[in-house]
Amino acid sequence: MKSFELLSPAGDMECVNTAIRYGADAIYIGGPLLQLRAKGAGFSREGIIKAVETAHKSGKKLYVAVNSFVKNHELSELPSYAEFLEDAKVDAVIVADLGVLSVIKRTAPNIPLHISTQANCINYETAKAYYEMGAQRVILGREVSIDEIAQIRAKTPRELELECFVHGAMCMAYSGRCLISSFLTDRSGNRGECTQPCRWEYYLMEQNRPNEFFEVVEQAGHTAILSSHDLNAASFLDKLKNAGITSFKIEGRMKTSYYIAVVVNAYRMALDGTESNEIIEGELEAVSHRPYSSGFYFGRLEKNTFNDGLYHSSGVFAGVALSDSSDGKLTLMQRNRFSLADTLEVLSPGKAGAPFTVESITDENGSSTDSAPHPKQIITVNCPIKAQKGDIIRLVKNRA
Repeated sequence: MKSFELLSPAGDMECVNTAIRYGADAIYIGGPLLQLRAKGAGFSREGIIKAVETAHKSGKKLYVAVNSFVKNHELSELPSYAEFLEDAKVDAVIVADLGVLSVIKRTAPNIPLHISTQANCINYETAKAYYEMGAQRVILGREVSIDEIAQIRAKTPRELELECFVHGAMCMAYSGRCLISSFLTDRSGNRGECTQPCRWEYYLMEQNRPNEFFEVVEQAGHTAILSSHDLNAASFLDKLKNAGITSFKIEGRMKTSYYIAVVVNAYRMALDGTESNEIIEGELEAVSHRPYSSGFYFGRLEKNTFNDGLYHSSGVFAGVALSDSSDGKLTLMQRNRFSLADTLEVLSPGKAGAPFTVESITDENGSSTDSAPHPKQIITVNCPIKAQKGDIIRLVKNRA
């Protein structure tokens, strides 16, 4: 039976552990050099070693992104960094720059190479060329359709693995090659410094009529026309499997452990076929997201689709279980405020959220209270649902 990989992002060790717990087969992270999250979500060398050890102990794989486009003055650091990654026994390095590929292949020949989506590989000749250069896997550009994926699979060596994104934020520019941030703020998205100006609020004005703003029907007072929808492919993973994808990638190295838990868990259930599509889609509504889209997988994007540019969510990270539930009680570390009569859900690996009503809250001193207002407060609540240490506890809101 063909195996399929669920690939999760992680920006810190909490997210690495969460991804493993909720069913990821592999995790990708950034290191201290040459990754596309310049101001965050980067592991130190010691952190990389710890992440690799943690993943391997659980039988999972750990990939490191080295996918920035490199300046001349940065090349001198690359050989020793590549040797370090090889010694750390990372399972693959994700690259976009051909020079980076060449240096890593020469100085650390035992590291498998994955071609980043930033390289915008969208046809079989390009995929074959990367394979001939030594790539083990190509992460296809987000612009490919399912039919095009099938064509790429049919005309490339079977040894070449194909990966695609299935969930998360999408860049409005071609394969992420955007210049707006660099132009407006002198911070390049191609160098990991994107300020996301596509998410800003814009007005339409004709140059000869200053301060006369034309109405654009998006939402009150401004347009989010540059802000793309988020990708959600949970309902058609079988089509991607049949087209030849073997690794299903979730975007979000800057996301929280709550986001990782919910999305990885949902896609684990979707890949394994253990829950209905309706339940899985309900889970994916419980994380902060922009309006969802199927991306380019069915051809051209739908035009004139409403996008308010805002985040939506039917759930809030309430806490983490510090022990198994027993005698109808559960001790947890609070992450966001909740109160008596609120509905909480226990999110256990491989299951949808199981709801219960908060009827009692007790603080560390054993005193009853009406709410849990303090971040990381240790509290005990009634819990008729079976929960295990490490389970995510979620506050339900705005749900029909």
